[in-house]
Amino acid sequence: MIKAKNGMLYRIMIITILVMISISYMTLKTNNNILEAFSYSKELPIYSVDTEEKKIAITFDAAWGNEFTRGILDILDEYDVKSTFFLVGFWVDKFPEDVKEIHARGHEIGNHSTNHPYMTELSDGEAIKEIDTTSDKIEKLINERPILFRPPFGDYDDRIVNLCRENDYYAIQWDVDSLDWKELGVQPVVDRVTRNVQNGSIVLFHNNAKYVLEYLPIVIERLQEEGFELVPVSELIYKDDFHMDNTGRQIKGK
Repeated sequence: MIKAKNGMLYRIMIITILVMISISYMTLKTNNNILEAFSYSKELPIYSVDTEEKKIAITFDAAWGNEFTRGILDILDEYDVKSTFFLVGFWVDKFPEDVKEIHARGHEIGNHSTNHPYMTELSDGEAIKEIDTTSDKIEKLINERPILFRPPFGDYDDRIVNLCRENDYYAIQWDVDSLDWKELGVQPVVDRVTRNVQNGSIVLFHNNAKYVLEYLPIVIERLQEEGFELVPVSELIYKDDFHMDNTGRQIKGK
């Protein structure tokens, strides 16, 4: 009777130990998974820059037309503003003289792909070809190779951002979208931009937006009145020794 009782106690102890080991293992695994989840850092392009200086960048994507490009350049000259134009390869092919003119007027030229695809749908090789082909075309025209790349449609993932970095490009987005492509009129664009910019903002415009020649002078005047200096993107961003927060804001220091 005593032996049976002792045997039962022994089995209970063994089962208890096994249960405790199992619980400990599951707890450790869960904690590791939680740590992995929190330690995962999504790769982000530069949406804006953390700076105490009242500097912002206004940018123009050029893909579909050319009607207003020279007028934009004249307005920028009038207000002594330098900007960044992100060009698509087929636009470069169609308007090479305007590429040269943008550069001659002292503006920065960035890369906006060759065929305006969704970059995340491409293989690594296809993605790099999309970028480098257009950089080759731009370099041939102005003897300078772009260092900035803006993914079409704002479409990117960790892989695309890493590919840009590995091939010496800074991936650039924006934190203020003018929505000028919606053609809602002049005032909506003016309000949207002037009410949302902050130090280090990158503003998105399009070179062929319907009302660009009307809203652009107003926007520039308002921003300059508020004390903002408008500079090209490469003069706004940090080239090294920086990290990104979870909003895509570039911050000086590791």
